[in-house]
Amino acid sequence: MYDRPGCGTAVRALRDRNAEVLRVCPGEARGVGDLMLLSNSFSPGQGPLEHAMDALAALLAGCRRVLFVPYAGSDPDAYTDAMRDVLAVLEVQVTAAHRAPDPIEALAGADAVFVGGGNSFRLLRAVQRNGLLPAIRNRVQTGMPYLGVSAGANLACPSIRTTNDMPIVQPASLTALALIPFQVNPHYPAALRDGASAIEARDARLREFLEENDVPVLGLCEGAWLHVHGTQAHIGGTAGGRILTRGNEPRAVHPGDNLTALLDTHPRYDSPAP
Repeated sequence: MYDRPGCGTAVRALRDRNAEVLRVCPGEARGVGDLMLLSNSFSPGQGPLEHAMDALAALLAGCRRVLFVPYAGSDPDAYTDAMRDVLAVLEVQVTAAHRAPDPIEALAGADAVFVGGGNSFRLLRAVQRNGLLPAIRNRVQTGMPYLGVSAGANLACPSIRTTNDMPIVQPASLTALALIPFQVNPHYPAALRDGASAIEARDARLREFLEENDVPVLGLCEGAWLHVHGTQAHIGGTAGGRILTRGNEPRAVHPGDNLTALLDTHPRYDSPAP
């Protein structure tokens, strides 16, 4: 099905790795490869991903095949068709994981992976069941570009514990990809649009997380994204967000800010505050 050199070898290697259980080692998680984690797909007055197309063009430069992972959505067929149309301008071929006879083989034949938005619990359960969770992690660790939107951004964290979604299904665990060693909270409220009360309510929920887990949380407002390239991390987009850490006041971040220091995080989950 795929004509990339060495595809069969890559498939076998992925299957060998998938025989092992993915275990997140909190002290060892580090940003790797080329990651773009978007808070949202839509910005007011713009089409899907329109606010981020220049950055997406840079992320996917040189990529011919993109594997789209639409499991978080309620209509994966329609979601795939929409994203295929959006990315057509970048001249990439989009393959849907849910339509592939073998998602692991489809990943082996791809140059980049795009994990879409929707419900994070539904997404995590699906990639746990079909073996894509460790497979994606291994590919990204060896250089495959990763694009994650909303739930796809949650999946890049060590855990999905900071998602905004209702747990409509029960995954085997909340452990996610651990491509970065801290947490992201997409759709973080913006003061001008959502008001101070919305920020206070979100911060209250995130402080509850910090009471039980000593892990920084990056709240990304809509229109913002986190770009991690190797050992560097920056905020991009038309909006910023806030960083919340245990025992400290939230700190605002803005487009262009350097967040590389977060990649040196040593997260401690299930570690209640004294």
